Amino acid sequence: MTTYVLIVAATLVVVAIIGRRVLRRRSERILSAPAHQPLPSILVEERTARPDLVTVDDSLSGRLGSSRGVFDRVRSSSGRGSLSTEQLDLVEEVLLRSDVGVTTTQQILEHLKSKGAPDGLVAALRSQLVSLLEAGDRSLNATADDGRVAVWLFVGVNGVGKTTTIGKVASAQVSSGRSVVLAAGDTFRAAAADQLAMWAERTGADIVRGAEGSDPGAVIHDAIGRAHARGADLVLADTAGRRHTSTNLLEELSKVRRVADRVPGQVLETILVLDATTGQNAVSQAREFLAAANVTGLALTKLDGTARGGIVVALAQEFGLPVKLVGVGEGVADLRPFDPVEFVDALLEA
Repeated sequence: MTTYVLIVAATLVVVAIIGRRVLRRRSERILSAPAHQPLPSILVEERTARPDLVTVDDSLSGRLGSSRGVFDRVRSSSGRGSLSTEQLDLVEEVLLRSDVGVTTTQQILEHLKSKGAPDGLVAALRSQLVSLLEAGDRSLNATADDGRVAVWLFVGVNGVGKTTTIGKVASAQVSSGRSVVLAAGDTFRAAAADQLAMWAERTGADIVRGAEGSDPGAVIHDAIGRAHARGADLVLADTAGRRHTSTNLLEELSKVRRVADRVPGQVLETILVLDATTGQNAVSQAREFLAAANVTGLALTKLDGTARGGIVVALAQEFGLPVKLVGVGEGVADLRPFDPVEFVDALLEA
């Protein structure tokens, strides 16, 4: 038993000695290891811009993607000369799907039946659409009589982008060198006045606003007075936009227009703002507003969305009113003067 104990003890001593030697050698290797070399300094003289993975097409045809899609089959048609029943049916289907409307579609079809398409279906349809859109003066008149202030009224139901349109117009007018006063005449919606105030700050325009629920005509009258006193060139007036079926709203618009047209104000433009994505509902809205507000032109917003393009033709043809402005995006520069040739080419060019 004593011998066994001695053997175990000797073994433990040997293991301890070997363990100490191993630890000592490991420590020596760690202490003798060369120091880490410092990282090389990197001098960046020019930072490379992060690549943009999304390419934005700012052309009108690029913005009218949904509308162009409706006209795909027309663009691919090779019809020439006298048109077959199938080709005429194709044109009819495309025009109705694009919200041109029944009356205008039939007018175009009758012309195509009688005249044919000597230079091809696309050319014939292009000629018809351009001729329907070219009528009327598309300029915006800002030249008032001596001693009076030019006033542009903006009308339309809530949600069509009316206040945003006014802000973008203000930006364009200030950039062109005109001094602008904004009139927050939509006093029934506090958010509208707040939104217009933001545009005033952004563009450098002046603004006149009243308390929520105050008389819209009084606000616009005060804005015209301020513009006249300060020698401003132009008043852009927002108006209430409750439902177009509300008789009270239409009566209010008539009253506002009378107030705005009194000396020293002079109403030169009354722009009806319509949401192009609402299709034929925009036609019914226009019909109600025309008599009440003496509309001089149209501004169509959201044409870059799900709108089908043909609503522009329907409105211009039915009411004989020029489309003066179109919105094709959210940016300030995306509210553009309407050019019939550019618009139709954007729909029909390959």
